[in-house]
Amino acid sequence: MKEKTMSDENINTPCPEDEDDDVMVTIELEDQDLDCEILTIFTLNSQDYIVLMPVDEHGDPIDDSMVYIYRYLEDADGNPSIDNIQTDEEYDRVNRYFTQLADRDYPSS
Repeated sequence: MKEKTMSDENINTPCPEDEDDDVMVTIELEDQDLDCEILTIFTLNSQDYIVLMPVDEHGDPIDDSMVYIYRYLEDADGNPSIDNIQTDEEYDRVNRYFTQLADRDYPSS
């Protein structure tokens, strides 16, 4: 399991479902650090976004229906960072797009 640390102060690519390939990150919230699995990174309107699912100490989802969506950025050296989505309109647009991706890539049975 790979781990990176990103701070929230600062093309659809689904992550592999193979548990050994899960990419984990730790985001720093105001009152706690939260371990998350990267579900996907996608581009919408020339902006990259990352979808994170909070996990417990064993890497299991805390709540299958809870995800965090952030803007995803990389500096000139390829170092990743995340930033909050700036407006409700942007969040609604991004959330609708992610829902379409999830419905397409992970149809309910």
